[in-house]
Amino acid sequence: MLKLMCILAHPDDESLGMGGTLARYAGEGVQTYVVTATRGERGRYGDDGERPPLDVVGQRREQELRAAARVLGVREVSFLDYIDGDLDQADPEEAVAKIVREIRRVRPQVIVSFGPEGAYGHPDHIAISQFAASAAICAADPDFDDGADAQQAHRVSKMYYMIWTPAKWAAYQEAFRDLKTTIDGVERRATPWPAWVVTTVVDTHAHWQTAWKAIQCHKTQLTIYDKLAHLSDEHHAGLWGSQEFYRVFSSVNGGRRRETDLFEGLRID
Repeated sequence: MLKLMCILAHPDDESLGMGGTLARYAGEGVQTYVVTATRGERGRYGDDGERPPLDVVGQRREQELRAAARVLGVREVSFLDYIDGDLDQADPEEAVAKIVREIRRVRPQVIVSFGPEGAYGHPDHIAISQFAASAAICAADPDFDDGADAQQAHRVSKMYYMIWTPAKWAAYQEAFRDLKTTIDGVERRATPWPAWVVTTVVDTHAHWQTAWKAIQCHKTQLTIYDKLAHLSDEHHAGLWGSQEFYRVFSSVNGGRRRETDLFEGLRID
């Protein structure tokens, strides 16, 4: 049984970053799993300036994520129980061990996370990228103690980063907003990857409507993306009709020929 695990930072990452891909593979019978580090407690909560307690926002955003996961056909959602905005301050040993437990329990062949730039420099995105990569290594080490009983080591066959090319970021910025964040007094912006770096392009055109439906489940966040509701079908298809990845490692294939399938080299005819 083929299994895909996405290791992400916040509710909505799975829909905005991976929606079409998750819907496609779930539709093909691949078991899909989402591991989310936080519940997005410091995210928006509508458009009226209301700021409920963190736990209230977290509960609402968890509900939205679970609704989106049902739309996408995700088999299981699990949380690492960190607070939004604090992930880069988490104890690395603890965070890696939590992810290792998920990897060893589910035993996916393929995992996906953010790239080292965190899309637009978001510290939580960068942190989960580093923790996920470390966990992929540690999960395969039989001497690594993840704190769980009777969990055997598991070697992930392939790991990918979600990435965005200059053309895709241009489409995102037009549809969303100027994605940027200020960290330690330094402004960080969306960081495209050169098109030639892309190792894998997954065709999700047949699933763009499902991805858009999942995005709409994140109602507390939609005020950030108010332009989305007014886009043409053609523009929506352009945003969600394909998704690009960088193959971090693979034990089953390599080379510069571009893949069209995250499971290339793993399927048995």
